[in-house]
Amino acid sequence: MEEKLTVYDYIKSYKDIVSESEKNDAEKEKFKIALLASSTIKALKEILYVKCYKMNLICEFYESIYNKYAEDIFNEKSELYKFTPDLIIIFIDIMSLIGEDYYLPYNITVEEREKQINSKLHELTIMIEKLKKNLSSKIIVHNFCVPTFSPLGILESKEEFGFIESIETLNFHLREKFKKDKQVFIFDFNSFCSKIGKENVLDYNLLYSVDLKVSIHHFPELCEEYLSYIKPLKSKIKKCIVLDLDNTLWGGIAGEDGLEGINLGPTSTGRVYLDFQKYLLSLNKMGIILAINSKNNPEDALNIIRNHPYMVLKEDNFSDIEINWDDKITNMVKISKKLNIGLDSMVFIDDDKLNRDMIKKALPEVTVVELPDNPALYVSTLINLKEFNSFYLTEEDVKKSKMYEEQRKREEFKKDFNDIDEYLKELNIEVTIDCVNKLNLARIVQLTQKTNQFNLTTKRYTQEAIEALIKNGNYLIFSAKVRDKFGDNGITGVVILEKNPGEWRIDTFLLSCRVIGRKIEKVMLAYIVEKAKSENIAKIIGEYIPTEKNTLVKDFYKDNGFLFIGEKEKKQIWELKINSNINVETASFIKVIDKTRELDLK
Repeated sequence: MEEKLTVYDYIKSYKDIVSESEKNDAEKEKFKIALLASSTIKALKEILYVKCYKMNLICEFYESIYNKYAEDIFNEKSELYKFTPDLIIIFIDIMSLIGEDYYLPYNITVEEREKQINSKLHELTIMIEKLKKNLSSKIIVHNFCVPTFSPLGILESKEEFGFIESIETLNFHLREKFKKDKQVFIFDFNSFCSKIGKENVLDYNLLYSVDLKVSIHHFPELCEEYLSYIKPLKSKIKKCIVLDLDNTLWGGIAGEDGLEGINLGPTSTGRVYLDFQKYLLSLNKMGIILAINSKNNPEDALNIIRNHPYMVLKEDNFSDIEINWDDKITNMVKISKKLNIGLDSMVFIDDDKLNRDMIKKALPEVTVVELPDNPALYVSTLINLKEFNSFYLTEEDVKKSKMYEEQRKREEFKKDFNDIDEYLKELNIEVTIDCVNKLNLARIVQLTQKTNQFNLTTKRYTQEAIEALIKNGNYLIFSAKVRDKFGDNGITGVVILEKNPGEWRIDTFLLSCRVIGRKIEKVMLAYIVEKAKSENIAKIIGEYIPTEKNTLVKDFYKDNGFLFIGEKEKKQIWELKINSNINVETASFIKVIDKTRELDLK
């Protein structure tokens, strides 16, 4: 985990990075952030730059002139719109919003306070809608820090639509207004202030000298909160938590203390582990994979998992269980291969510092959590991790543990066959092809952001970007949903085609690692070719952009009859000429259901 740095450490690091940037940053991904604030945010940019740089992102920033955010938003020719940010952060503080009424709230009547709050909500809404109209950026909007004081003192709670209630109401309606909006997210700045202590939020000297509404010493914490949005936007989230057992999921040693001797349950020493497991289960239900990496006698450990009355996490919650006497590095690699996910998608939690250091050195891609010595802090450590946020929660996420259980059954079933095709035939695979629509849009977006191995171009799309392609009318976007005798894998394939006169270009062709090896890609490509033939398209252009993770598909076009045309800007161009006699190899044992229909995003 990152060591705690001061603001001045960040500024120095920022200067060092910028001075060396041209030498080292060619391979890093660019990311554009617009900061629109009503007060001074000096040093925020530098801190956020350094934090993003550590995630291999090079940030470019647009900052509105002091308290001129509204002019930028309403002037469609402003530099803000020319900048075309990927992310917009709107930080308007409550002092600036309601002006002199902040310290004189009862100089106005109840009716005037109600009118004021409605007016400010309307102003905020108009600004946000203006940004949405002109930009496809994700938008983060701060809500407002609810004051801890009132001139009425203890009578504040008796006042009809009082000062504090009015700001709480503004926060409530702001959240409700954009609750279903996929482009706009309300950042709970009020909760952030409560977390660090509202009495600590302001540095009054800097407030009055330079209008700084958050103490500069808390800027690193604020930027850390922003990373909760940046990480999913740039596909930097983690998929799997790998857990030790002894003194991590329970107190004590399985092989020594046994089922009855470990600490786990509603006692002073056992509750910390009970609550830790509960929060892990809540993450698991939201789609985070859990796995075990433990040095133990399997019989002793599994006896506790299966039979302890307060064991919250059951065997079925773990997508892989490695309980043995192998070193933990070997087990981590084994888990990665079994689950078919990259090591950089994994988080390792172990109470033993030696094990943590060993994983850090041998497998630097893995995020290692510095678990505190005091088990009472386990839950808060887990809660404060910013690695698992996502803009979408899909049906596939909720069913992920069940899907991995079904995958284990497939692997067991596979052992009965010597011929892979015979095995695949017996799976009774069914693929449903469907055009992008309300039901699959979020999952399509999610797959473009998370899929690496079977992804020919690794282009990342937000929901707003996909919707822009749909409105363009020149793109065909479809999903592939896969099921078989063991269960439903959900939507696991995506194709985005650009339809040009006489030729189609495959912009995106991807397949989730869950269904690699079942010839689903053959069905998807055959569907594209048949669709092209029906519309008299002369040729299909395929593109392959090599990355460190997608070497699996480097020969995909070659193996499916495409001819290599050349290379342009690190992008391989392939071509397949379409005629009435062309037949692309498919998998006849796979049942295909064509469910394509017109898009309805209304």
